[in-house]
Amino acid sequence: MNAEIVTIGDELLIGQVINTNASYIAEQLNSVGIFDDTMTTVGDDEASILKAFDHALSVHDVVVVTGGLGPTHDDITRAAVCKFFTTDLVVNAEAFENIKNRFANRNIALVRRNEEQALVPRGCTVIQNRHGTAPGYLFERHGKYFIVMPGVPAEMKGMMDEFVVPYFSKLGTGTSILHRTLKTTGIAESILADQIGDIGELLGTSTGASLAFLPGPTGVRLRITVRSSSRARAESTIRDVEQKIRAKAEQYIYGTDTEDIEAVVGRMLRERKMRLSVAESCTGGLIADRVTNVPGSSDYFERGMVTYSDESKRAELGVPGFFLERFGAVSREVAEAMALGIRTASNTDIGLSTTGIAGPTGGSEEKPVGLVWIGYSDRHETVALRFNFPGDRRIFKERVSQAALELVRRKLLKQAS
Repeated sequence: MNAEIVTIGDELLIGQVINTNASYIAEQLNSVGIFDDTMTTVGDDEASILKAFDHALSVHDVVVVTGGLGPTHDDITRAAVCKFFTTDLVVNAEAFENIKNRFANRNIALVRRNEEQALVPRGCTVIQNRHGTAPGYLFERHGKYFIVMPGVPAEMKGMMDEFVVPYFSKLGTGTSILHRTLKTTGIAESILADQIGDIGELLGTSTGASLAFLPGPTGVRLRITVRSSSRARAESTIRDVEQKIRAKAEQYIYGTDTEDIEAVVGRMLRERKMRLSVAESCTGGLIADRVTNVPGSSDYFERGMVTYSDESKRAELGVPGFFLERFGAVSREVAEAMALGIRTASNTDIGLSTTGIAGPTGGSEEKPVGLVWIGYSDRHETVALRFNFPGDRRIFKERVSQAALELVRRKLLKQAS
């Protein structure tokens, strides 16, 4: 089965709201063997909505619509659906009870505008809303499926998880669509592509597999997709392609699918019963923030300091004033002293540090904007690596924090070998 996702709302077209619904719906449809090949966004205009409906249903097996089911004047999707399917509205008793109960539980008076949300197109299967007031609808026509849900993300996700996915799982689509994402860092997209080599040879001729390169500020994601009539065959193909990629680029792959590098590093630290401390200058606490976003990080994270000024580097980390005066705050010597200083002060196994020039000003010919030194210290060595990362201040900080965590990961791997 193929699908089109239609999202409705002027707020999406003018960029006021980021369209996260489409990506979630596509992911969930894929999980039940439905491939979304088209996404369409239209404004709050009946003619445009009807045109989108007509085209989507004419060329797709499944159409999923979100948005425009609220109680205000600009919520016109329900009326457009009625016109499209040539039907009228009727009260759905279960939806009406749900609305009454929600307002009673919140001690809010129920007004007519809200009561009218219990009206649904005649002839549809009603998708009850356990997370809001507006119900959704399912129409089945000549083997095709037309689904309408609210645009509020929590309400849409509830309907997808509780109704849409189970519905199509039970129905069966005859296709398995599987994805596997390998996350890399520390290598440019073009170099990674050269290292992996011929994609046709990698995927084979009749596996139903594809490979996408998805670059971002902190690395390149390699997404393997397999479509097959057999889930077992799809899983086997995914494993085969992943093994081939790992054979060529293993050193740059730190995680899979939704794994973040901070979780990977945290797991490695916990397994080795090691503790980490961080001294940050140019990253302003972002590394500590990322590390502590992982549940259970208190097992291995001892402390983080933001030593932004030269004085704080001297007072808190014991960086020699001579280093700051002769080499400058952004230097190998200071980065190493910061890493050693935080490790010593916190009595941890590893000390990590960052010092750099985030810009857009403050650079020079010798030390350009984007320059950063990342320091690392353990009981065997104290070193610092130089990088230069382009981008605005936020992207710079993200790239530096990623490189710093990757440095820890590689050092831990080396210790285990």
